[in-house]
Order: sequence, then C-alpha cells, then structure tokens
Amino acid sequence: MSALRIVLVGYGPVGARFVEELLPSVERGDVALTVVGGEQTEAYNRVLVAEYAVGNTDLDAMLVGDAAAVEAAGARMLLGVAATSIDRASRTVRLGTGEELPYDRLVLATGSRANVPTLDGVERHRRDLSSLEKYARQLVARDDELPEGITALRDLADAGRVLETVRARRRIIVLGAGVLGLELALAAAHAGAQVCVVHHGPHPMPRNLDRGGGQVLRAALRRTGITVIAHSRAEAVAFRTDENGRRRFDMLVTADGKQLRGDLLVLSCGVSPRNELATLAGLRTAVGVVVNERLQSWSDPDVYAIGDCAQVTPRTEELAGQRVLPGAPSGLIGPGWRQASWLAAAFTDEAAGRGADAAVPAERDPIVMLKAEHIDVVAVGEIAADPWDDDALHPRGRVSQWADPEHLRYVKMVTEDGVLTGFVSVGMPRTAAELTLLFERRGELPADRSLLLRFDGPDYDPAADTDAFAPTSTVCWCNGVTVGRIEESAACGNTTVECVGRDTRAGTGCGGCKGRIADVLARAAEADGTPSLTA
Repeated sequence: MSALRIVLVGYGPVGARFVEELLPSVERGDVALTVVGGEQTEAYNRVLVAEYAVGNTDLDAMLVGDAAAVEAAGARMLLGVAATSIDRASRTVRLGTGEELPYDRLVLATGSRANVPTLDGVERHRRDLSSLEKYARQLVARDDELPEGITALRDLADAGRVLETVRARRRIIVLGAGVLGLELALAAAHAGAQVCVVHHGPHPMPRNLDRGGGQVLRAALRRTGITVIAHSRAEAVAFRTDENGRRRFDMLVTADGKQLRGDLLVLSCGVSPRNELATLAGLRTAVGVVVNERLQSWSDPDVYAIGDCAQVTPRTEELAGQRVLPGAPSGLIGPGWRQASWLAAAFTDEAAGRGADAAVPAERDPIVMLKAEHIDVVAVGEIAADPWDDDALHPRGRVSQWADPEHLRYVKMVTEDGVLTGFVSVGMPRTAAELTLLFERRGELPADRSLLLRFDGPDYDPAADTDAFAPTSTVCWCNGVTVGRIEESAACGNTTVECVGRDTRAGTGCGGCKGRIADVLARAAEADGTPSLTA
C-alpha cells in the first residue's frame, strides 16, 4: 500500500502542531508529508508577537516547530515558498517556484491577515474572486503594502518595526481596542514608549466586555499612562518627509476633527482569513474556508482546513443554498491546535486503514484573556444581560455584579438556573480562574455569589482550596492540561513554568495560565518539602 500523500499549506503554530502529531505516521512510512511555509523562519507562536515587539521575549521562546526534526523523520519542508494555486482536477498545488506538488489530501492552514481599515492615504485591496482572477500574482500569498511608519502586528517583520520605535521611546498610536491592540499598547507603555489608543467604540474590548467592565479597563489603561480616545472613527493619515527624504506617517486624522501625531501607527482592527487559494480554486468560502464537522471542504472531499482560515459549519440542504453562512473562525490558538491534533489523528487512522472519529469535538464559547502586567481581564459567554432586566422576560436568568472602580476591580456573572453561562472579570485574577473552572464544568454558582470574591481577598490561601487544585481541574485551556498532569511533570523534575511548558505544552499558547501553573508548582513543592522554583 502506497503512502498517503499529504500537502500542508501554512506553517504557523497550527500547522506546526499538525505536523508534530502526524510525524509518527511519516516515520513509519504510512504518510508522505510536504509542508509549504511562506515565511523562511521556523514556526513560532504568533500570540507572543506583541511581547517580542517590546523586547519582553526572544524568538527561541516563541518557537513551536522543529523543521530539522521534521525533515529527519522523512517529511519535506519548503520554507520561504508561496503556494500560488490549486488544481483540484489534477490534485496538485502550484508553488511560486513553478514546482507542482501532487496530493491525496490537501490541508490549508493559511491563517489570517490583519485588516487594513478604510483610511485616506492608505491603499487596501479587495480579495473577491473578480479581483483575484485579475491580480492573482499581486494578491495571493501577499499582504497589502503599508506606507512607511504604518504597520500591523502579525509577524516578526512587523514586530521589528514596533521594537525600533519602543526602544527609541517614541510615540505609538494603536488604532483599535481589541485584545491584541491593548496587549501591545500595555507592553509598549511598560517598556517606556508613549502610547495612544484610538477606537470608535464606547469602551475598550466592546465585543467582549459590558459597559462596567469596559469602563474599569479604560481607567486601568489611563493609570498605566496610556492615552485612550474613544468614540473616534479614524478617517485619514497624513505624511511627512523624514531626514532621509522618505515619506512616512505623521498624523492620524479622525472624523470628529482630531489630529493625532505619532511616530508609528499600528493597525489593530481585527483579522481576516487568508482565503485566496481556496477562492481561486472554486472552494466554498464565507468568512473562512467552509468545512464540515470533519474539517473537510464542502466543495472537495480531498481538501481540509484548520485554524484561523477554517469556518466549521455543518453542511445541510438549507445552509448549502444560503449565500451568508453562520459561524466564523475563532481566531484563538487553542481551537486551532485541537483541530490540528484531531485531523492528524484522523489521517493517521486513514493511512493505517482504520476508521476515525465521526467529527471534531464542538468548541464551547472561547475564553478571552487580556494578558498584561498588573491588568487581568477575562471574559466568556453571553454577558449582555443586565441586573435590572425584567424577571418576567428572563425568568431563569440572573445577573450578579460587583464593582470597585477606585481599585480597578469588577466582576459580572450571568447564570441560567444557577449555572454560569457567562462572566466578565477585571482586576480579579483568582476569581476569574475559579469562574473559568465553573464555566467549563457547567457548574452552579453558590447561592451567595459574594463568596466568590474571597479568592482575591487579602486572607485567601490558594493552598487551602482543594477544588481548584483537584487533579482533573484544567489549568491550560489552550492545550487541555490539568493540575494532575502538571503535578506529574513536577514530580519528574520540571520545577519551573518554562520546564512544565516544554514537557506538557501548558502555558505555551496564549500564556494566560502561567500564574496558575506557578500556583500548582508552589503547592506541589510545599507538599514534598522541596523549594519552589516558579520563575
């Protein structure tokens, strides 16, 4: 039986996880794997690009792949090479080098690109089918070119431009107040840069936070030294000529007449899946590449998609006839990793002649975390309900809310028949950790909701809370690592957060669980009488 030929297009963190999980099949000769990556660099965790951009981490700490080990196992690695088209009839992928790669299964892990907003002075390109057919060479596997002094923050080249500005302690304007933009703003401000955040919503993180949480977060940003300008829609950019005679960014102009000068404009206005290859190949696309519960394209059973480019939507007769489809890629690394692991296992079974699971497990609402020094924000689920909503309209729903704006603390909990369905937490990291556990378990809240506030009280002792340290309690949501797995790792000599990450992958995704990993290690060290080394 010949090996199953698999071509993977995209070698980011999700692609790297897919390769890692598939490698045993490659070594056995069951799978012939070819990996096409647009960047010359080894796969790295893009979630940490903001940290890299301000000098808080280095590339080695971000790496999630090992191209040398992959090649040693027998796979073919093509880094710094672009895939330019897919011929579904002949089942081949054409590369920018002119080479054509045959496949039995094609996996798209092309990720997403930063959105370029409509601004006078900044050129942006449409990527619909008509535009792609006319300008494929300029648009496929390419990002929009931005003027000097304007950047997004998606790769190492973007991070390098930000780092240069931060080290010179110049003024950075961040356009957009989502999680990524705020993490960059906070990291840059702590590194000594002057930072201004501009957004047109009523408060930061408007998609994730209610008004109370957003207002407390805004106050926390301002106390950090960040200028926050809300309700301002960016309209245009102005330029100046620098000392080298180059035209570069000088000013952001808003619709209400504000003129904001800066040295670097960072666009943080969301992302869009990289769908160009799929669109040109005639595959069904909506927000992302449309795939079913087996991550298989609606249009071609030999093509799959995972990660930021995959829009998982069950195929029904009703949906098949609709132009607009429900759902969208999550944009988070955890779901992408789980898709990669599931698909690699499915291909492993196929190549070995075994049956596979019927569908990738459904994801729950994603947990959104803002990770920054001295500011902790966690939100998940439906949080639009108000404490003063009419009970007759929502007889089973209840809302509990607690605020201490002076000390930058806020919690809102939404329940249905006592079960937590959503929450917002600002400045309450231990309460947020407990609420996260309850949300994942679909657990009921205590009748007296105020008991949950004790977790961030001055007298709380984490070591005394046995439930939070139960072996089955999840610590790392991105990789599904439990307390018990971390304790096993610690018992084998992995006594630091970094060592545990290398052994179990815990903390290597969004990084929001590193504090809890440190707590588990500290508790494990106290139990056996050894010193705690959690740095």
